[in-house]
Amino acid sequence: MVVEGQSELDRAAIGSFVALGDSFTEGLGDETPDGALVGWADRLADLMARRSPVPFRYANLAVRGRLIDEIATEQVPRVADLKPDLVSFCAGGNDILRFGSSVDRIAERFEEAVVELGAHADTVLVFTGFDPRNTPVLRRLRGKIATYTAHVHAIAHRHGCPIVDLWSMKPLQHPSAWSEDRLHLSSEGHQHVARRAAEVLGLAPVRDSATPTARQLPVQQPERLQDLRWAKEHFLPWLGHHLLGKNSPEVLEPKRPELLPL
Repeated sequence: MVVEGQSELDRAAIGSFVALGDSFTEGLGDETPDGALVGWADRLADLMARRSPVPFRYANLAVRGRLIDEIATEQVPRVADLKPDLVSFCAGGNDILRFGSSVDRIAERFEEAVVELGAHADTVLVFTGFDPRNTPVLRRLRGKIATYTAHVHAIAHRHGCPIVDLWSMKPLQHPSAWSEDRLHLSSEGHQHVARRAAEVLGLAPVRDSATPTARQLPVQQPERLQDLRWAKEHFLPWLGHHLLGKNSPEVLEPKRPELLPL
């Protein structure tokens, strides 16, 4: 675990990084022209590799749609074999969107995973939930997500984990930080998260106060019509796809399963 007062030089000497999670960490919404996924974790790994004074290796085990139990079962145990200097852990978002899910139970599973990861990695980097205030339909889950965010803060405090507070990041409230589906970050959003994660690890200066890139936005409809259109075009297809477990074959495996040099 990272220790309070640890120097920037010590943190900059990270030689291996393993990213765990779902579509957020896999990099959905941040695609190259040929369709390859990048995402905040790849961007952070690139920054760390360029700054590391030691040979650097990186693995990304995240798979879209994964629930916290699946991440804890499929991905967390791999860390015992890989033994990285740094592991990032972001999970629970898909669980919270499920009807009738218990935030307290999700948080308990999150903490169990953090404890297991801390036994095999020097530093466990964790993430809070996003603030969905500007997202149709999901804004109605804001209280539930806020409660989970409070849980993650408490868990990070108990176990000495550095934390990326996505809820408080103002650039992520700008439309340009999100893909059209409003469920996944855009390339710009992933860049903001990568820079914030680097800053939390002592690797980069503060940049999140910068003005987000402006882009032309469509004329806004009344809120209720926006919600209905977004739910029909994006949320309901995603929800049905997710609940039925219809993942495409190419995303059933992590994109970077082994710790390898960049």
